[in-house]
Amino acid sequence: MYPEELRYTAEHEWVRSTDAGTVVFGITEYAQDALGDIVFVSLPDVGATLSAAQPCGEVESTKSVSDLYAPLAGEVIGRNSALDAAPEIVNTDPYGEGWMVEVRPVNPTDIDGLLSAADYRALVEKA
Repeated sequence: MYPEELRYTAEHEWVRSTDAGTVVFGITEYAQDALGDIVFVSLPDVGATLSAAQPCGEVESTKSVSDLYAPLAGEVIGRNSALDAAPEIVNTDPYGEGWMVEVRPVNPTDIDGLLSAADYRALVEKA
């Protein structure tokens, strides 16, 4: 449910490092399950500058609207435009095709300060 190779935030985003030195992120299985059927996703534009732990988009479901938080500071270099037409992909494949944003981080080692899968699992089990 929480892939070991990923890092996580307390706000329920997952983060994957790429070989190109960028990071890709989206919301976790836990978050999409809590939200229910996702009907709209608002993502930052390519070229936008993100600040760590600050809202950078929104995920709207049949239950509520939740902020999407930037896990790291950096520049947006990609966004998953497939979610514009099919936001429900986040429900069916949150760690794969449901990715949301690709960022060139200001400091790539900041990912090391995010939660491990075990730490994230412990966080959500307390919820």
